[in-house]
Parts: sequence; structure tokens; C-alpha cells
Amino acid sequence: MPVTPMDTETQIDRAHRLRRMHDRSQVLLLPNAWDAGSARLFAQRGFAAVATTSGGMAWSLGYADGEQVPLAQVLQAVARITRVCAVPVTVDFESGYGPTPYEVAASVLAVIEAGAVGINLEDSLPGHGPLRPIDTAAARIAAARTAAATSGVPLVINARVDLWMHPGDPTDPARLHEAVQRAQAYLAAGADCIYPIGLRAPDVLTDFITAIDAPVNVAAGAGMPTLAELARIGVARVSTATRLATLAFGAVDHALAQMRDSGGFDALASPFTYDDAQQLFAPR
Repeated sequence: MPVTPMDTETQIDRAHRLRRMHDRSQVLLLPNAWDAGSARLFAQRGFAAVATTSGGMAWSLGYADGEQVPLAQVLQAVARITRVCAVPVTVDFESGYGPTPYEVAASVLAVIEAGAVGINLEDSLPGHGPLRPIDTAAARIAAARTAAATSGVPLVINARVDLWMHPGDPTDPARLHEAVQRAQAYLAAGADCIYPIGLRAPDVLTDFITAIDAPVNVAAGAGMPTLAELARIGVARVSTATRLATLAFGAVDHALAQMRDSGGFDALASPFTYDDAQQLFAPR
């Protein structure tokens, strides 16, 4: 069944709402959904906005992460998520689904049409490949910004800096210097927020935030500083990346092992019931 497009006025309002959440007055905490059900759960639990995880979405659609999912299927999944969420939705759009800035712009227009009001854009080649040259990565961000302007939706662009996803000393000053250069180029090209994914060292993160004076996104995870501590060093946005999706897989995997090994079914007990799931989609 086709998904009814969101009306333009609603979408523009949600984009403005998401943009205001990046004013650095408080930390924006974003859970990353992998399908319409998880997105609905997050929205109903009071989160002000919902992000998607490219990895979790890919796995739910039967593909590996790294732009392996055909774009048409990504757009269909995004449209289902935006249909069931009354909050802004920002999409992990990987490296932009296109080898050239022109093709990135076309893909960005399509994800806006699916209801997105924000996107992540990576500066690596698809699948955590080598980093693109700074000017090439910036041109892709500029193309996304132009596409958003064409659509009339003030899309929030979260530009990922992937330096810390590659081997090397995470505290190397040269790495920080290049990351700052990349961030500044991406902001100049039209990015609204910078995501130094993989950067976990608090001192380096503090230096990075100070150097660029712009909203910075970090990934939540075990061992990371608390939300309050991240706020103190100036983090503007915290997302969960693939971790809620893998947490769900892990819980099911554990239950399967218990059931298989013991022959019993106690592992299938859950505080979240069928009725709870049904209630997520009850008319309001």
C-alpha cells in the first residue's frame, strides 16, 4: 500500500523543530530506530526526535550495512517511519547514495520527499571505506544543502567526520587537526552539526568542540561519559547508532540459546507484551 506523503507545512514545521533542538541550550538525545515499530516506540516514550540507524535498517531489510540496500527500499522504510512518528525524523543517509554531488542531490530530494527533516552524511566511501578528499566531501554536503533549499524544507545536515573510524592513535594531534579542517569545510558547505564518530577521548572531544564552535554529535555507548558530563564539555547531540538494534538482536539471541539448550520457554518472558505493542499503534 502506498504511503501518504506528509504535507509540506507539517514537514517544514518539523524541520524547524529539529533545527531548534541544535541550539546547544541542552543536549539532544536521539535514539536510532531501524523500522517503523522501533521508531514508534521511541516517539511514544517521549523522545523529542527520532533518528534512524543505517545498519539496523539494512539488517531489517535483509542486507549488510554500507549502502548495500537499494535506495528505493531505504526510502520506503523512511516513509513508513515518518508516517508513524509525530516527531522530527533524521535519517542516517550513509554517504549520500550517489557517486557524484549531482546524484547525492537527487537522493536527498527523494529522502526529503519520504518525510525526513534531517540526514547524516559520511565523508568516507560507502562501507567505511577510505575518506574522501575534503573538497569532494564538502561538495557533496553543498549539493545536499542546495537540494534542501530547492525542496523548501530546511533540512538539518549532520556531517560525519570519519577519521576516528580508521586505525591510528586517537589522541594524535594531526588527526585532530585534520578533523577540525574537515568540520570547518563541511560547516562552510552547509552542514549544521558535526559528528566525529568514533571519538571517545574526552580531552580530544573537548578540544574538537572548542575548535569548531558548532553543534557536535557523539555516539552513545557503554563506557562513554554520562549525558550530564557530555553536556559539560559542550556536546550538543547524542545518538545511539546501531546499539539499540544490536541490543534487540542480542536479547533475542540469548532467548533462542536458552530455549534451544534447556528445552524450556522461560526465556520468552518479557515485560513488554503483545498488548503493549498493540497500544503503540492504537488510535489517539
